[in-house]
Parts: sequence; C-alpha cells; structure tokens
Amino acid sequence: MRNLGGLLRVFIGKAGGAAVTFNLALGWARERRRRPDDALFEDGLTKMNQSCKVTVSMQRTLVIAMGLVLTLSLGGGSAAAQTKRSITLDECIQLALEHNLDIRIERVMPRIARLSLENAYSAYDPTFNSSFGHTSSSSPSGVDPQGRSYAPTETRKDSFSFGLSGLGPLGENYRLSANFNDTYGTRPGSALDWSDPYYVTNNFEFINPPWGPASVRTLQPGVRSVSNPFRTADGFVGFSISQPLMKNFWIDGARLNVILRRKDIKSSEQDYRRVVISTISAVQQAYYSLIAAREAVKVREMALELSEELLRENRKRIEVGVLAPLDEKQAESEVAASRAALLGAQNDVRTAQNALKKLITDNWDDWKDYDLEPAEKLSSVVQVFNRQDSWSKGLTMRPELIRARIELEKNYVTLKYDRNQLYPQLDLVGSFGLAGSGNEFSDALGVISDRSNPTYGFGLQLSMPLSRRAARTSYRLTKENIEQALLALKKLEQDILVEIDNAIAQAQTSFQQVEATRASRQYAEAALEAERKKLESGKSTNFEVIRLQRDLTQRRYEELAALVQYNTALVRLAQAEGSTLDQHGINLQIK
Repeated sequence: MRNLGGLLRVFIGKAGGAAVTFNLALGWARERRRRPDDALFEDGLTKMNQSCKVTVSMQRTLVIAMGLVLTLSLGGGSAAAQTKRSITLDECIQLALEHNLDIRIERVMPRIARLSLENAYSAYDPTFNSSFGHTSSSSPSGVDPQGRSYAPTETRKDSFSFGLSGLGPLGENYRLSANFNDTYGTRPGSALDWSDPYYVTNNFEFINPPWGPASVRTLQPGVRSVSNPFRTADGFVGFSISQPLMKNFWIDGARLNVILRRKDIKSSEQDYRRVVISTISAVQQAYYSLIAAREAVKVREMALELSEELLRENRKRIEVGVLAPLDEKQAESEVAASRAALLGAQNDVRTAQNALKKLITDNWDDWKDYDLEPAEKLSSVVQVFNRQDSWSKGLTMRPELIRARIELEKNYVTLKYDRNQLYPQLDLVGSFGLAGSGNEFSDALGVISDRSNPTYGFGLQLSMPLSRRAARTSYRLTKENIEQALLALKKLEQDILVEIDNAIAQAQTSFQQVEATRASRQYAEAALEAERKKLESGKSTNFEVIRLQRDLTQRRYEELAALVQYNTALVRLAQAEGSTLDQHGINLQIK
C-alpha cells in the first residue's frame, strides 16, 4: 500500500490541472486544521474555486492514471507470487554448462569436424567395379568370286569383368582387374557331298615306253557349303600400379585434406573452449549484476525510509509552527521521487534475473516463475596480481591464440603442398598379369592358374605443363597468406598482453575504489546524521537534509558499483588469461 500511495502521488502529479486541485485541497485542509479562523476558511474556498476549473480531459487523465496504478499494483502482486529460489554461483555455472544454448550449439562443432575427417579418409576407400555384356553379330550367306557359295556367319560373345581400384597412402594408384570372354557361334565351312558327284579327267602321257597320251576319269564327291559351330574362351587377371616420384609424392590432395581436417578438429575444440569460457564469464557477471540489483533495491528502500522519516518529522514541526508548509512540499516531493526510483530498481532486478535465466536454461518456460535470490554476497577479497604470470597464462591458454596458431600450421601444410605441385608429374608405372584361353571357360581358368602365360611391363610417364602459372601463383599466394597470418598472430599476442595489463590495472583500481567508496559512504552517513540533528535544533534547512540524503544514496550506489566492478574485473582478468576453466575446476570432455 505504501508503494501504491507513492504511485498515486506520481501519476496524480502528472495529471495536469487535476493535480493542482488535489494538492491545493489537501494543503488547504491541513491549514484549516491548524488555523480554523473564518478568514482562512474563506481564502481557502476562493483558492479551491479558482483551481477547480478542470476540464473534462483532465478528469479523464486522472481516471486513466488511477487505473494504471491499480493495474501495476495487481501486476506487482502477481510478481510477488513467484517461487523464490536461492541459487549459488556454482549452481549457475553447472546449469549453464548443461543447458546454455550457445554452448550446446558449439558442442556440435567438434563432432562435425570429426565427421569431416572421416569423409576425408574416404579418398582411400577402394572402388569395386564390374561389368557384364553380351554381343551378337551375324552376316548373310553369299557366293565368293569363284562362284562358290558360303554359309551365313553368327557370332555370340559373353563378357564379364570386375576390378578393384584405389589410392594408396603414398599417392599411388593401383588397380586389380580380371576379365573373361566366351565367344561362340557358327562360321562358313565346306563338306563332301556324294549325292552330287562329278568326274575328274586326268590327262597324262606315257614316256617310257612311249605309248603316247592317255586319260583317266575319276569320280569325285561334290562340295557343299555348311555352317560349322565354334566356341572359344579367354581370360586375363592382372595388377597395375602408378607411383608418383615427384609431384604428389611428398603430399597430394588427399593427404592435404586429411591433415587440414585433423587440424580443424583442434580448431573446433578451441572454439568450444572459447564459448564455454565466454559463457561462464557472462554467467558470473550476470550473477554479480543480480546481486547488485537486489542491493540497489535495498539502497532505494533505505532512501525511501529516510525521506518518509523526514516527511513525518516535518509534519510534526509544521504542526507546532516551527517549520513552514513549503518544507513539507519539499519532503513530499522527495518521498515521491524515492518511490519512483525504488520502482525502477525493482524493475532492474527483473531485468537482471532474465539475463541470468537466459544463460542457464534452454527452456525459458521452466524458469519464468522463479524469483532468483543469489545465495552469495559481493565481497572484495584481496588478490595478488603477477603480470608476468598472467601474461604467460594468456600466451599459452587463450583459445583464440591457440586457434590462430593452428590456422598458421594449416597454412604451412598448404605451402608444402603448393611447393610439391611445382614439380613435373613423373610416375613409375608397372603391370603384371596372367592370360589363358581354351575351348571352355574352365580351360581358360586352368591355364591362368598354371601361370604359364605371364605378362608384365614397367616404365616412366612424364607430364609437365609448359607454363606452370597456376602452381606458381598458388605457391606465392600461400606465402603471402602465411606472412599475413604471422602478423595477425603477433597482433593477437600483443592485444592479449594489453588486455591482461588493462584487466590487472582495472582490478587494482576497482579494489582501491571499494575502500574509497566505503569510506565515502560512512562519511555521508555521519554527515546526514549531523545535519538532521542541526535541523532538529533549527540550525539547518530541509533542503540541506534532502541534499545529504541524496548524497548518501549516491555514495551507497558508488560503493555497490565499485564492488561489482572489482568482481567483474577479476572475471575479465581470468577470461583474458584463459584460466576461467582452471579457476572453477572444469575439465572439458570433448567427445
């Protein structure tokens, strides 16, 4: 109800002429109680009549303002019904490691990198191939130039082959192959035909004794054209290899891809560490901000109590006639301002809670009804800073720096590949095989198994582009990339050193500010107490007391801000060093 009353004053104060009427009426009523004379009564009526010329729009403004106050008060009651949950910083960190969406997203990347490596190894997977074919051809019968007829020709051929080919670890290309052919059909031939015989007359002459010429007739069978069936089978089993001797010998495209994908796994792991460190640091800062927001509410509540206490005391002094009514207005204004500031501080608590909830959950609906109360307090524990030790940690543990070094290593591997591509393609080739043939398929296999018909060969193959422009350009480009990466790495190292140095300086300064603001707050409390005593004795004014109240509130805020800055500076220093995980005893298991 106290907050509701403050809100009424705030909203009524914004209702234009209606506010003037309301305040004048209240002021006149208080004056009437103190001085009940007719003149004052008539003067008050006159002022009220003059100020009550309120338009309909002003009245509507007042109604809307009161409706808003009622709505806010009901909403506040709903927020108060939230379930309070005390939570520690370690609990928040553990929840973030399990449920933070940024961490869960980045946790997938190492698995993706491992799958990419597995895919790179697929270049060495052997390839099996096979084929089967059937062909048929025929030619018609006819008559040769001698007038002899011949039969038609028909040829059928069944072919079957299979093989295994692939890439070896030294860049060699190998192939195991086997092929078999079974050929059969008919082809033209001739045969004796006694059904159509003919006589052949052979003329000769007797010389000794000289009997003279003679002749002999011989009966010969006829010849007819026929189609003779045939069948043959042949096969070959062999092995061939091509081994690079210059280009693609030290490293080829497949080996380059495997090496780069391995390094990508390390890079993804460092990216994961970076996100985890960043998230834990954000959780710590959000936790400290929530503590600060709740402490700020307490500061505003104390400021409201001081202003209300001053208002009560002023009213007592006004009743006894030792204080002017204007001083009461100043105190009332300060009370309204304090209540408005309290409402803002309470809203800051909700905002800080939402920021922390967002970091520790992947399901907002599960946490929306929780009113988080940090189980810890802000403290200023003395830290001993060692710049050299922090620099050493930063140069060895920062995920960004480790990742940059991995990227530089990838560039060097690429340079090695590009240098090898400058050489000509000189390959040693060799082959060995066994052949066999026969009337049947089994006969061909038998000859092959006997290894009686081996074949082999070897030689060199040279291939060299005349310009090699692409290879030289790629090599120079990679060298430039390396030079750029080296400079970027040096800049990153320097940035880390400067960041650590700034973080140490900020932590040291913040710790000193904690001590200074604490003393300043204590002095402000003493000054306010002294001024209030002077006010009681009539040696001071409301204005001075209100000013010192505001100063005290500001000093409390400054002390609270210094505590937050100091703890935040320690968080940022650990993040700059890359030692956040070690400080919290977290050992990431990347699977």
